[in-house]
Amino acid sequence: MGSKSRESIYGGAVRAKAERAADARRAADRLACEAWTARMLAFHGPAQPSPALGDALNAGYRYLEVKCLGCDTHQTVPLDIVRRPKTTPIHELERYMRCKLCSEQRGYPFKRSHLIALRATKISANDPRSTWWPGER
Repeated sequence: MGSKSRESIYGGAVRAKAERAADARRAADRLACEAWTARMLAFHGPAQPSPALGDALNAGYRYLEVKCLGCDTHQTVPLDIVRRPKTTPIHELERYMRCKLCSEQRGYPFKRSHLIALRATKISANDPRSTWWPGER
């Protein structure tokens, strides 16, 4: 005589709860990233506290928009190629951002950048750069 295995008795319930937990984590990460982006766009910061790199990727935000304070260019940095632990807060990436145009012009790495927003897509004609206030172009 055999009995039912624990997998057949509890397996479906365990998988369903794990899926619900993953969805709840994704929703919480998305809300944290939206709140940080809104704070950065509305008040120009503060950048701390910020969501972690892994949280932004989990929420679907694949790019970080950065503005060079030297030449006023906006660029997007893909977060999935950043070589830092996934627990690194987004605001700690600011010190590593260097503008290629300004660095080539000056002859040394130029590191004056400002974090703007987390984005799901790159800057393009269909999805332009973020604006800080309504009058900015």
